[in-house]
Parts: sequence; C-alpha cells; structure tokens
Amino acid sequence: MKFTDLLAIIGDEPIFETGLLLAGEVDAADVRRQLSRWVKAGRLYQLRRGLYAPAPPFQKVKPHPFVVANHLVRGSYVSCQSALAHYGLIPEYTPVVISVTAARPGRRETPFGIFEFRHIQPKLLRGYRQMDLGSGQKAFVATPEKALLDLIYLHPGADSPDYLRELRLQNLEQLNLDELKRLVDLTSSPKLKRAVELVTELAQAEAMEYETL
Repeated sequence: MKFTDLLAIIGDEPIFETGLLLAGEVDAADVRRQLSRWVKAGRLYQLRRGLYAPAPPFQKVKPHPFVVANHLVRGSYVSCQSALAHYGLIPEYTPVVISVTAARPGRRETPFGIFEFRHIQPKLLRGYRQMDLGSGQKAFVATPEKALLDLIYLHPGADSPDYLRELRLQNLEQLNLDELKRLVDLTSSPKLKRAVELVTELAQAEAMEYETL
C-alpha cells in the first residue's frame, strides 16, 4: 500500500483504526509494518495500539480533543472540568481532557494533548450525549448536569461549600435543576444530594443577582 492509497481510504477522517485497512484480501502483518514505517517517518501519529491520525501536512482535519478522547478509550465520555469549561460553567481553561469510563483509570499523552480517564461504576454511565463539534466531528460528552455530578462524585470533599466556591461556577441558568435532582435520585448518594442542595442555592443566588442588575 502506498501512502497516497492510505489517505484516499481514510478521506477526511481525522482518526482511523487499523481495522479500516484490513478489509478484503490484505496481509494484516504487512499493513501493520507499513503503518509502523509511516509513524517512524513522521507521516502518522500513533495514539494507541491500532489507532492512528495523519500528521501535518497530511492532516485534512485536525481532530477535536474530545474526539481523540472518545477513541482512546472506547465507552468513555468527556466530563468533569473539561465538559463544564466547554459549556462555560467554569471560567478556567482545562489543558487536560478529562473523561469518565467504567474501565481502568489512566492517563495518555499524545500529540493532540493530555487525556485523563477516571473510573466510575458502570451503573453511573448515563447522562451523556453525542455532540456536534464542527467539521463533521462528533463526540460523546456529559450533559452539564452530569458533568458537575461526575466531578463531585470523583473528588473527596466536593460536596462542601468551599469546594464549590473554588470551582467558581457561573452561568448556572444553563443547569436544569430538575434534571440534576433526577440524576442524583438514581444514585441514592447522600454526598451528591448534599452537593445538589448547595448548587441549587448558588443558582438561586445567581438568578437573584441578575434580577437586581
């Protein structure tokens, strides 16, 4: 296979897996050897075993970090500070993309950034959706409500007023408080219930502040 053939096969896809190249009568070992050569030559990035992306200048579309995260660990979704910052619910830029998964936790460094995967119980893998990120790219991202709950669930002491103040939550009108409570009721977690009561108070205080402006 020539490199031009590879580019024709993947088209505008920013990321591809080895399986895409193994259809039909091909020598799988030869394909993997060729991919390894192109990685060494700087034409491809290997993101993990079996997962690749074209390197500049062969890159037609730069992969969105959330798309990379979804591909690095199948069954994960972007959450916590990364999703909250994306929605504008916290002011900080988050240089590490944080996802949650029922698989083992881990950290991966790639040419497209640093990615952390945090473990939650399989029964808590809910409250996310496929989001359009532009340029034909889509990724699974927690809803604003679930991103906040995942963060609180994963961090010790996150149900305290001090911790929530440190987050500097903003634009809380985006939160559906009824949905927040519904998600918490599904967990039966006293910690999350305490946190939601505090978040509700913060949202009400923010709303009153806007009304007085």
